[in-house]
Amino acid sequence: MSYDSAATRTRLLDAAYEEFSLRGLAGARVDRIATAAKANKQAIYAYFGSKEELFDAVLAARLTVLADTVPFTADDLPRYIGTLFDALVAAPDLMRLTRWRRLERGNAVPGEVESHAAKARDLRTAMDLPDDRTAIDILAIVVAMASAWLDMPVGLRASGPSSSKRLRAHREVLVMAVQAICNAVAEPR
Repeated sequence: MSYDSAATRTRLLDAAYEEFSLRGLAGARVDRIATAAKANKQAIYAYFGSKEELFDAVLAARLTVLADTVPFTADDLPRYIGTLFDALVAAPDLMRLTRWRRLERGNAVPGEVESHAAKARDLRTAMDLPDDRTAIDILAIVVAMASAWLDMPVGLRASGPSSSKRLRAHREVLVMAVQAICNAVAEPR
């Protein structure tokens, strides 16, 4: 039986995603990640360098999956927030991972700054905005709005008889709010 380094690397990323999502960087243990991945601890250091670099690799990989799942549509920001909201609700572990990153790391992962800058340029063009900073601000507001639902305590989210109905209603409000932002920005100054 031959050693499959790509499969080992994938198993390590998957196991690390689960561990980091649950416990954060400080609480995660390399031994648990290696055991869950059916790999040895040295493989983590060989492939990723350190626990911190493994955390960054996991986050970068998951953000890439999110970007592939939710393509940015600068010319239809209301549709984008609805799709982004759906993806974030479906991936609560990713939301926890990004919270841990904000608490413990604070830095952007490789490619993240470039990705946001490219989206801002597209948004600036699509909305005829005065500069990239305004576009970055609008993008930050949209992303924050899409993730705010998951930051609310469950008791505040779950008002009403049907949580799926409540979720759909919240999504509709997000789409309307972003449409209102787009309309306000489009008005002549």
